[in-house]
Amino acid sequence: MNGHAARSENGNGPLKDDEDYSEEFPDFKRVIGNKVSRMCSLEGLYRRLPVLKWLPKYKTGYIIADFVAGLTVALTVIPQGIADAALAGLEPQYGLYAGFMGCFVYFFFGSTKDLTIGPTAILSILTFTIVGKLNADLAVFSTLISGGIILALGILNLGFLMQFLSVPTITAFMNAATVTIASGQIRRLLGISSGKTNEFINAWVNLFTYIEETRWEDTVLGVVSLVLLIAAKKWSMRNKKSIGIRYLSISRNAIIVFGGILIAYISQKFYNYQPFLITGEIASGFPSWTAPPLSTSHNGTDYSFTDMISTLGLSTFSLPLISVIEAVAIAKSFNRGKALDVTQEMIALGLCNIFSSFVRSIPITGSFTRSAVNNASGVKTQFGGIYTGAVVLLSLGLLTRTFEYIPKTSLAAVIIAAMFTMMNFGEVLTIWRTKKIDLVPFLGTFIISLLFGLDMGILVGAGIDILMSVYRTSRPHITYIIDDMFLIIKPRQNVIYSSAEYVKEKIIKKINENDHLKYVVIDGHNMCWTDLTTIKNFATIVDDCNLVDRTVYFWNWGDEMRNGILRYDTKYKAVFKYSDSLKELTETLRHEDDKFVTNL
Repeated sequence: MNGHAARSENGNGPLKDDEDYSEEFPDFKRVIGNKVSRMCSLEGLYRRLPVLKWLPKYKTGYIIADFVAGLTVALTVIPQGIADAALAGLEPQYGLYAGFMGCFVYFFFGSTKDLTIGPTAILSILTFTIVGKLNADLAVFSTLISGGIILALGILNLGFLMQFLSVPTITAFMNAATVTIASGQIRRLLGISSGKTNEFINAWVNLFTYIEETRWEDTVLGVVSLVLLIAAKKWSMRNKKSIGIRYLSISRNAIIVFGGILIAYISQKFYNYQPFLITGEIASGFPSWTAPPLSTSHNGTDYSFTDMISTLGLSTFSLPLISVIEAVAIAKSFNRGKALDVTQEMIALGLCNIFSSFVRSIPITGSFTRSAVNNASGVKTQFGGIYTGAVVLLSLGLLTRTFEYIPKTSLAAVIIAAMFTMMNFGEVLTIWRTKKIDLVPFLGTFIISLLFGLDMGILVGAGIDILMSVYRTSRPHITYIIDDMFLIIKPRQNVIYSSAEYVKEKIIKKINENDHLKYVVIDGHNMCWTDLTTIKNFATIVDDCNLVDRTVYFWNWGDEMRNGILRYDTKYKAVFKYSDSLKELTETLRHEDDKFVTNL
């Protein structure tokens, strides 16, 4: 089969004399027009408003399933929300404010039925740092800013940026977050009120500093609650077929919290004695719909919009980054077998945060615990979120007086138990067994997160991932085959500007080490995209080899690479060769060489 036949199969082949290899300037008007037309089409509307796609297909048989799932998730989010508010250093009602609006917004814009949006322990521990810098207004402001950034990234289709975070980095961050959060809750579990902090090292320092303040009543209730929570989880895993045990396990958080409420209330009401540190007064009533604060005052100092952005610091970037990581990772885990529209999930999450900021919410994202509860409860559609949000709203209006009796040690037990389910240190063995170099981003992210905070840890982890990716790109593996007078060179990946000089140096070095070589064949099967730096380096290889009587051929290079070099200089047209096999090429060159010698 000749070179033209090869071109019909892979799109490559020798240029004809009249073939055009010029580069067309992008038609931005057409590209933008196509994007706008797709956005304005019915398909685009369905993609950006998924509710229009699934709601018309809603069946009456789904109503009970969605109601049961929504109610079960609500019984989980109420105690967790109150606990997350405490974790963030805010009054308990802020956790409930964060528990309903996201459910309503995700109903319209979310594409994953199992995902539940609300407060999470990881975001709450980051919010604790924000509140410590200023006040609750800054926490609500961060919800708005985080939502705006996530929404902008979604609209601009920049969800691919999340691909720069490797699995080891995300796993390390999650593990560091669980260890940090659990460490900060041990103090509450033991009834110690002094030494408030959510930083890993300070949490343990303060624990031993104030250990004499341990209250035996809180300790007993907390430890028993923690044991029961873990046991209920293990029990349900061993008896998966039992519906009763399954729902008992799903409702374990609510049962533990309401059990603590009952003991605290009875002790206060009938024995005039309160054995536990309790949550205390919670602002009752529905939150008012008000614009999020764009300025605030604290200790007599006024803070403008720019001042608040400056005060957020790294949190301006770490909050939206971590929010997207949590939500997308959870959505993917429950979306198996289906394609996940990451862009739409980012748009939905951004809108959830923006709307939630109007009801004084702290930053929210997908919750793994509650999404697992939602899935286990048999949710059928996103309608389950409507029931969850409604129950949380009702609790704000009717049950806040009851929540005042929640023992803080019970909330600590709920958080610590949730952290146990999220820990995944077994992944370290997987990394060691699969690719040991991936321990670098894992350990870097984990250690920095523990020592300097989660927001710094995730940014350092992202930096390590990017540096490792750049290094791998700039140092491609090259295969060399020496066959008589031929040197066959095959880069194992595409060569771009960052690796072009390295590849050139390696090729020239290999040529200089073998004086008997006459032909250098560079295999272009993996060459698919180019730039001016790469073109110049490959052109230099051809010129340098010609100076020492060696001929370079570019074998089976793609149109993108070939046309780029020919636009640079047409004198390189003769170096491109195409054939079905390397053997065919070398035999052809040997034959041409023999003819040349004979003619001499």
